[in-house]
Amino acid sequence: MESWRVYSIWMGFLQVPTCLGEQIHIHQYGDLSDSCDSAGGHYNPFKVNHPSHPGDFGNFYSKEGKIIKYKANLVATLFGPYTIMGRSVVVHVQEDDLGKGNNKASLENGNAGKRLACCVIGTSQVGVCTLFLF
Repeated sequence: MESWRVYSIWMGFLQVPTCLGEQIHIHQYGDLSDSCDSAGGHYNPFKVNHPSHPGDFGNFYSKEGKIIKYKANLVATLFGPYTIMGRSVVVHVQEDDLGKGNNKASLENGNAGKRLACCVIGTSQVGVCTLFLF
């Protein structure tokens, strides 16, 4: 199975100095009919505990309102059986505990908290994923 690498730049985060990170996950559905709440759980085709499923990208820390992140060896793909095309990207309010929270939610979603913003992964003329704040 081939893996891929992602280099992403996310803009529009608060420019407040903080030690807390935000968590960005790929969620199961690209359904935003009930804001970010209808996006389903984390994309987890292998039914493994958090943070080992393809929807986990680790904690992000903003600097000057931007997040720059590089992630290698991702199992999720844009095409094929593990595609993330048509799924959603969700920004959570809390830092991810990476499955070390000693509770069920930690193993499912890292206790990342409320959903702040989301978008659907798709194609466009400019190839941009826009976060819709709800």
